[in-house]
Amino acid sequence: MLYRVFADLVLVAHAAFVTFAILGGFLALRWHWLPWLHVPAVSWGGVVEFTGWVCPLTPLENSLRNAGGGGAYSGEFIERYLFPLLYSTTLTRSDQIVLGVGLLLINVAVYGFVLHRFRRIRLHPGHPPV
Repeated sequence: MLYRVFADLVLVAHAAFVTFAILGGFLALRWHWLPWLHVPAVSWGGVVEFTGWVCPLTPLENSLRNAGGGGAYSGEFIERYLFPLLYSTTLTRSDQIVLGVGLLLINVAVYGFVLHRFRRIRLHPGHPPV
């Protein structure tokens, strides 16, 4: 039972990490120190997607599920939990690349806005940010 709880905690942490990697740049609008955590998370997510690596949290969750008497799954976290929410097929290598490009595009756009806002505040102190 305890192994299953730990496996579920790993699952929640993994989902939180993926969400943070995708959308965490928006939080940088509020907390200016956050890019120091977010940029490495995006970098790791991009490396995993572009290289086809398996995130270490996936085998950890699987081993905990096996130790708890539950079944492990094959493949990656995204393929198991997120991809079925978006698509009805299995995750392919080209799908991973598309997801990686999407991850980068979202965050380049967000950080472009963050930098624009930061420059505007620096050049025009006292004016409300856009």
